Amino acid sequence: MSESMAVRCPACGREHQYAAPAYPCACGTPVAPPLDRRAAAVSVTHRTWDEDWVTVRCGSCGRADQWPHPELDCSCGTVLRVPVAGAPGPLGEDGAETAEPPANPRATFRPVTIRTAHDAVTAVALYLRWLGYRDIRRADQRQPNGIGLAARGVLAQVDPSVSPASLRDVECLWLTAMTESTGCVYFSLAGYTDNARDRADGLGVSLFVLDLTGTPQPVNGAATELAAAGSGA
Repeated sequence: MSESMAVRCPACGREHQYAAPAYPCACGTPVAPPLDRRAAAVSVTHRTWDEDWVTVRCGSCGRADQWPHPELDCSCGTVLRVPVAGAPGPLGEDGAETAEPPANPRATFRPVTIRTAHDAVTAVALYLRWLGYRDIRRADQRQPNGIGLAARGVLAQVDPSVSPASLRDVECLWLTAMTESTGCVYFSLAGYTDNARDRADGLGVSLFVLDLTGTPQPVNGAATELAAAGSGA
């Protein structure tokens, strides 16, 4: 856990003590974004992928990865984006990426509590990275429900709706993945209809259910195998 610092809400003036959460690097070392004590927190009025994520380098292996930008919920209802010290730009801007660390057993997945649709996307992005996928970003093509994420070798659908994912939802994801010659994974908060599960089994689509702790639970054989073996990247 990183050291805490005082964060003042620009909307109501309340002061909070905040410490950025740490997430495990692929080498197993906990990594937390370094907070900038000289800069002020800002209110989150709209979201973009670049602003929601920050690139942080692991002090042990040197690997640079994108992690959720530190945020704090003020009691007045304002969401605060906490400043990060010396944060480099998105991965790939300089055309280089650090070498992969030596193979290590995967660290235990550390979930993000889900309170909003944004939290669900964050939880899935972290889980995909834990599985071994790299260069996670918003998907170019939109699906009928939820939010799409893409990475090397996979297209993921995050469905935070209160209705179970349907057969059509699963088929749309699979068809989109087929056009991009990539695998696909579906994450749903409300589960799946029986027809959707049967179709996913036939198509080889991995299905996960997100609980409110932010921990994806596999619900079919393809997902169980993926959770156990990782991406293989």
